[in-house]
Amino acid sequence: MSIPMEPTGNEKWTGVIDLGCGPNKLDGALGVDHYPYAGVDLVANLDQFPWPIKSNSQSCIYARHIIEHVAEIRLFLNEIHRIGCDGATVKIVTPHFSSLDSWKDPTHRWHFAGSWYKSFTEQYMAGQVLPFEHRETEITFGKSIRAIVPRIMVRLAGYNWWEKHYAFIFRARNIFTTLAIRK
Repeated sequence: MSIPMEPTGNEKWTGVIDLGCGPNKLDGALGVDHYPYAGVDLVANLDQFPWPIKSNSQSCIYARHIIEHVAEIRLFLNEIHRIGCDGATVKIVTPHFSSLDSWKDPTHRWHFAGSWYKSFTEQYMAGQVLPFEHRETEITFGKSIRAIVPRIMVRLAGYNWWEKHYAFIFRARNIFTTLAIRK
């Protein structure tokens, strides 16, 4: 079953897709999940390719807390590239490897550092993954008073330094990465 390019009836879909949306689909987005939660528009296994979504049809792709679950990150990113149009924004959220959230869910297959995207955009796997451009990455640290310390460390010395020396002392929460599709 392919997803229509235009909404039908009272749908609000605007070329925005929420992959692995679960029961918390973004308003106005086309929700895709493996399970038929309320609000899911398309039930699909994101580990089976190709997805039943038209190529070059999405202008904004959200993958919130799903990339850590997929079987093959390279294939997942290539499929995102296929369904996105040139210049499409891709927003990926995943727990940081130092977060307890990364480890407490037994269905998480992967644990990510702040520069995870470099393996797929700049380094050895760039030839195996279709082209993406990195726009920005932010690592969040929560809202406690203790979270001020790693924020200061990052501001002074950078994410890589903090990850190497203090990530398991001053833990992070999530990584927010924004990519753009290049075709």
